[in-house]
Amino acid sequence: MSDLEQRARDLDAADGLAAHRAKFALEDGAVYLDGNSLGALPAHVPARMADVITREWGELRIRSWGESGWWTAPERIGDRIAPIVGAAPGRIVVGDSTSVNVFKAVVAAARLAGGGRDEILVDATTFPTDGYIAASAARMTGHTLVPLDPADMADAVSDRTALALVNHVDYRTGRLQDLPGITAALHAAGALAVWDLCHSAGALPVGLDAHGVDLAVGCTYKYLNGGPGSPAYLYVAERHQGAFDSPLPGWNSHADPFGMTSGYEAADGALRGRVGTPDILSMLALESALDVWDGVAIEDVRAKSLALTDFFLECVAAYVPEGAVASVTPAEHGERGSQVALSCANAPAVMDELIRRGVVGDLRRPDILRFGFTPLYVGFADAERAARTLAEVLAETAR
Repeated sequence: MSDLEQRARDLDAADGLAAHRAKFALEDGAVYLDGNSLGALPAHVPARMADVITREWGELRIRSWGESGWWTAPERIGDRIAPIVGAAPGRIVVGDSTSVNVFKAVVAAARLAGGGRDEILVDATTFPTDGYIAASAARMTGHTLVPLDPADMADAVSDRTALALVNHVDYRTGRLQDLPGITAALHAAGALAVWDLCHSAGALPVGLDAHGVDLAVGCTYKYLNGGPGSPAYLYVAERHQGAFDSPLPGWNSHADPFGMTSGYEAADGALRGRVGTPDILSMLALESALDVWDGVAIEDVRAKSLALTDFFLECVAAYVPEGAVASVTPAEHGERGSQVALSCANAPAVMDELIRRGVVGDLRRPDILRFGFTPLYVGFADAERAARTLAEVLAETAR
């Protein structure tokens, strides 16, 4: 056994979150490092969903909207996500996709900013859909879209800026952006901050309330383990809830949804972010999945995340020949999310072979290998094995 293998065992033995691994349905012998794309299945969720389908839907049917709590699920589940992202109850509503919620947030922020502000700043490195939606929202609201590197946003904000849409963690490189600093710079110029939390929620502290974020959106199928296509969420700061003007007013966000009136009157609070009938099956799967967070402090998750990514990079440096890969993820803890991205020649073939050997990461063309470290179920032995297998694959590829 190598020194690194022994260290991995020792680190796993001392890991305070190690017991949570048993809460997930994981394949024996496999190393799953793609939780930054799709989180693993919490082991108890299938039984819960069987009950939802056979009893709540199959037996109670329409009665379940009241008796099983279906109607209040969007805000109830939002309150369970709230502590993970540093929000008080009543500020998050769950439903729709991330893309739909980005649209709601950007248009609503433009309306909140008021007249005289004709620019929307957008993260130039953003996940493509965010950029597409921001561009569409800018056309609809008569704003000019200004793509910028997040590092340049604080200096670019002016009295023309209505809002900025920024990804908290870069999906490709794993870079953690300066949420407190960018938000403060926007506010100093009278602009609003809209954050996409898809690659940070459940991996590190966000502090939405503490840092005065105006609006935020995020998915739930990555670090929150809600399942493929599980509903996203929308955060609306309490100070904005009374004036939040959704571009998608639906019957579910009406003050009297069953009044079926022709005129729209918005409900109070974050409920204004609801639109249509909730997607109950996936929503209740998410609610059940969030049970794995009971008793877990996000600060402990962050500490393990940084230790895992540090150890993985150390193992890569020890095992992989110099120059075969290069990390594009920042080394500084304050600039790193919970993934490591390595540039690599022949990346598609390398990732295919890694997966064939039981180390599951993912690829961003043309040359990025992504390894996501989900602290609730990824251990240090996983990190060591992944780096060792990568070295073996690269050696064989070179030959």
